Amino acid sequence: MDMPIYILPDEWDGLTEDERQQLAAVLAEERAAAEAFPQKSIACRGSFYAKYGKRILDVLLSGAALILCLPINLILAIVTYFDVGRPILFRQERVGRGGKLFYLTKFRNMTNATNARGILLSPEARVTRWGKFVRKTSLDELLNFWSVFKGDMSLIGPRPLPKKYRNRFSYYHQQRHLVRPGLECPFHDPALARKGWQGRLDNDVWYVEHLSFATDVRMMLLLVKKVFSRKERAESANGQVGEFMGYNPDGTVIDSNTIPHRYLDRTGLYIEQ
Repeated sequence: MDMPIYILPDEWDGLTEDERQQLAAVLAEERAAAEAFPQKSIACRGSFYAKYGKRILDVLLSGAALILCLPINLILAIVTYFDVGRPILFRQERVGRGGKLFYLTKFRNMTNATNARGILLSPEARVTRWGKFVRKTSLDELLNFWSVFKGDMSLIGPRPLPKKYRNRFSYYHQQRHLVRPGLECPFHDPALARKGWQGRLDNDVWYVEHLSFATDVRMMLLLVKKVFSRKERAESANGQVGEFMGYNPDGTVIDSNTIPHRYLDRTGLYIEQ
């Protein structure tokens, strides 16, 4: 059996956002036509903690964090201004609970450099030296405590993804939106961290199905462990390479690194070299 030929990184970088959406639409069409595609429903717990306790903790802890982090955020604002200029804040629509959109705000850490077609370069090519530092130390996440405090997010929960992903999820993975998105959702099974987007989305659904005070305590401990473990941070970063695009007919995830080249012909896209 011949090995599939995937779209090369240079070809992917040469696609506009609209062209990438075309590819995702074709994948969605194939997914809809696949009769054997998994449609499993999960049981989301309706405990007191899930309904009220989790939100109370979010407000108390995020409020305290906002006060403690205020001096740090002021320093970040000043350094960001001299690093990338104005505006110093980056706002992006993300998918929240129930699929509702909200704005996530961070300090900017990338330039707006583009290629010859006017397409933004990859994040890796646009992030500044300062940006690499704040990402590595997660300082760029501190403003997210405001999103937690006002109710768009939770401390623990599936990471909120950009608006463009909203219609790419299978029914099974769409259930990650039954709860508020979180600052982080550590992998309950280390093996999932090495499975890219498949592992990440499966872990999100597992969290929703097992939401409880005990689960959140466990996740907090895993998060602390991750912060102090270089190996786990590296595995997590490697598991998030590429852009989530859709699914194979059997339900396995396809990302921008594993899109068969034949989809370029199906969409009629032309890649400038």
